[in-house]
Amino acid sequence: MGLIPADRQRQILSIVTQVGVVQVQELSERFGVSVLTIRRDLDHLASEGLVERTHGGATLRRTLPVEPLYAQKALEFPKEKQEIAGLAASLIENGDTVFINSGSTTFEVIKALRDHDITIVTNNMDAAWIANEDARFRLIFVGGVYRTRSHAVSGGFSQFVIQQVYANKAIIGVDGFSLSAGLTTPVIEEAETTRGMIERTVGKVIVVAASNKIGVLSNFSTVGANDIDVVITDAAGEQLLSQSELEENDIELLVAGARYIEEGES
Repeated sequence: MGLIPADRQRQILSIVTQVGVVQVQELSERFGVSVLTIRRDLDHLASEGLVERTHGGATLRRTLPVEPLYAQKALEFPKEKQEIAGLAASLIENGDTVFINSGSTTFEVIKALRDHDITIVTNNMDAAWIANEDARFRLIFVGGVYRTRSHAVSGGFSQFVIQQVYANKAIIGVDGFSLSAGLTTPVIEEAETTRGMIERTVGKVIVVAASNKIGVLSNFSTVGANDIDVVITDAAGEQLLSQSELEENDIELLVAGARYIEEGES
């Protein structure tokens, strides 16, 4: 006699906890049930907030309760962030006004935009280093309280500037991105500032996130997944996203890395 659904789901959760990532086909063979049954099991676990659905399976939901130090973030996935930034910069046209929030990935985006004739409105204080290197963009800083952990300003003061702007596009870095939970961050002031940027964007909202941010849930919600238009990630991040959920939220997925480099060389 086969397992009842609740027992099977408990065992599946135990497996995900141990190995991190599971595939539908492998679970189907292991439990001797149909692929459809396993998909329903994973959908149930995802609805309970226990796993994140991925392309062909699920991964354990990870949490980020404390904002990491900027120096620590800058050392993570440097090549992937540069490739993501290059792809994001290719979506920006001369004359655009672009909101860009804080983070090490968005810092790489600002570097990639140094030769664009655009206006950047940001809370990322490290943008000043790029502007000092004869960058062609015009730089506007929003106000707020400076946070040394993130090299950024945020909070209520930032809204005075943000509310004066209608941006053509927004490029948004994240602490955590989940198709079920949307964009989240451990700092409520950063959530408020980024949300304000997204609400004042009349064009595409572009999320830039290496694979270590996909499936991560933090304490404070910025916006839901249905409030963004494009996600740019690396090849590993692509495997952590459910294609069906991307389509349900009308989100375009762009993958940086080898595929992007090949297109640029062709």
